[in-house]
Amino acid sequence: MRHLGVLARIQLSDEEIERLTGQLDVIVDNIAKVSEVATPDVPATSHPIPLQNVYRPDVVGETLTLAQALQNAPDAYDGRFRVTAILGEEQ
Repeated sequence: MRHLGVLARIQLSDEEIERLTGQLDVIVDNIAKVSEVATPDVPATSHPIPLQNVYRPDVVGETLTLAQALQNAPDAYDGRFRVTAILGEEQ
């Protein structure tokens, strides 16, 4: 559980790790129960009612010019928005 906390970049106390480990065990047990009854003749479902995506034609419409897109940018460089780094060096 501590390793999961490190991967999620959250600091967990020993009490939280103990509590979350128990909760994770319950989740894994429930997944195992579902796996026992999931057979090839039972179709997998993610929703009780069949859904269908409705797509529109992908047609290019009116777009902004580069100058229009960058006109209100607080900082721009070389035709791009300039933003502060959000990822650490390890990325």
